[in-house]
Amino acid sequence: MNKAVTVSRLNAYIKMVLGNDEYLSNVLVTGEISNFKHHQSGHLYFTLKDAESALSCVMFQAKASLLDFRPEDGMEIVASGYVSVFERTGRYQLYVQAMIPGGEGALYRQFEELKKKLAAEGLFDEAVKKPIPMIPGKIGVVTSETGSVIKDILNVLDRRYPIYNLELYPAHVQGRGAEKEIAAGIRYFNRKGDTDVIIIARGGGSIEDLWPFNEEYLARAIYESRIPVVSAVGHETDYTIADFVSDRRAPTPSAAAELVVPELTALMDGINNSGIRLRNHMRALLERYSTRVRSLADRPVMKRPGEIFNMTEMVVERLSEKLEAEVSMLMERKEADLKSLAGKIELLSPVATLVRGYSVLKDNGGHVITSLKAVGTGDRISAVLSDGRIDCEVKGKETKDAKEIL
Repeated sequence: MNKAVTVSRLNAYIKMVLGNDEYLSNVLVTGEISNFKHHQSGHLYFTLKDAESALSCVMFQAKASLLDFRPEDGMEIVASGYVSVFERTGRYQLYVQAMIPGGEGALYRQFEELKKKLAAEGLFDEAVKKPIPMIPGKIGVVTSETGSVIKDILNVLDRRYPIYNLELYPAHVQGRGAEKEIAAGIRYFNRKGDTDVIIIARGGGSIEDLWPFNEEYLARAIYESRIPVVSAVGHETDYTIADFVSDRRAPTPSAAAELVVPELTALMDGINNSGIRLRNHMRALLERYSTRVRSLADRPVMKRPGEIFNMTEMVVERLSEKLEAEVSMLMERKEADLKSLAGKIELLSPVATLVRGYSVLKDNGGHVITSLKAVGTGDRISAVLSDGRIDCEVKGKETKDAKEIL
């Protein structure tokens, strides 16, 4: 019989055994976090669980401070570390050295990071979203050619708008590379140029199933489309990156079909009602203008149109007479002004001065003599009178004021 040992020694032995196990010294474990506690010391305490088992975990502050995400209950992670025993309680646990989000948690993190990036670039802005045409001439659908999605869309179109024109671009909507097939469908309709609206659609599923609609490659193809794009991915509660960048989001493929076409019966009723309102409006206009025409026809000028010409002729005659009178008066005033001006000019004329008994003296060069200084004794000069000229010789000069001489 083996010798009895203390609990402490047994726990220490178990810790040594676990520590010498190569596999347990560096193990990867995936599971869902529960009972998460962030201690004030900075240490993290939590349980990793799956459908059948649970494992106690601890991550000390030095390692926890290196995490670039915030662990929380319900998050699926992949943890790396070693298994050992906490001797005081005899409970073994995983001492976590590092961990990363795993499964849907990792995908959700990628989703949020891409959503933030594209939003910052303006791909979700309402200002860049294109309007959906009220009555599309042609509808392009990008989805799987099998399954219920295309059938649901066709059923709604048959019911609401049976004269629709639809072209299907078959594409995988799940799995690796599906985003490229969907983007190729969008670019196909843009190259053809005869499509008015595009629907990209698939049914519901897990986040992994819907992941092609969260790829940046597809988001940029939707944003670059010249044709408005309607996304109809999953169920009403499912949101993808494609929903945010598309011009309109429909909660289901059937709702997308209802969104892109009007209900034909309601449309025809609206057209008929508009026709009735138009006819009533035209009748009211015709009645109003007919009344106005009858009113004009009853006026004297319309019954005796010659009167307006006679009245106009009388007005013209009166204006002509008035114009002749004013022109005559103006001519008389101008003639009187001219005679007055001519009289003034005549009074100022040198000839009039000569007639009054004055003369003008000129030297041999014909220059008018205005001062004694201009001639000398013995010079030959001439005196111009009103009726002729007298040749003279200067015999002498005497400087005197003209007033004394005259």
